[in-house]
Amino acid sequence: MPAIRGPNSKSKTRRHTRDLDQVHADVHSKKHLQQYHDTKAPEDLPGFGQWYCVECAKWFESETNLVQHAKGKPHKRRVRQLKEEPYSQKEAEAATGLTTDNGKRAGDAEKMEVEVAVDEVT
Repeated sequence: MPAIRGPNSKSKTRRHTRDLDQVHADVHSKKHLQQYHDTKAPEDLPGFGQWYCVECAKWFESETNLVQHAKGKPHKRRVRQLKEEPYSQKEAEAATGLTTDNGKRAGDAEKMEVEVAVDEVT
């Protein structure tokens, strides 16, 4: 029984491709892309794995289909999304309020000013 019930439950995960941060790593590192390709058996892929769109992480049956895909709106949208730098773990933690900054806090600076003022008076 699927976790999400309904007529479209299987389609939600069936066509899921690699996430943007994974594709971003593929585009910038040939080694990362090669590791992904090595996990797939060529005989199980469409067109024996010859035609692959790196930006969309999709395999195609023929070169004609790949060229037609590259002219399409979904491919161009994905390329536009990949131009943005993906969020890092540090940015994600900062967004939730978890920081690794062990520096002085704003309240600590005020306490130090008060202590200095007290020392000068005495």
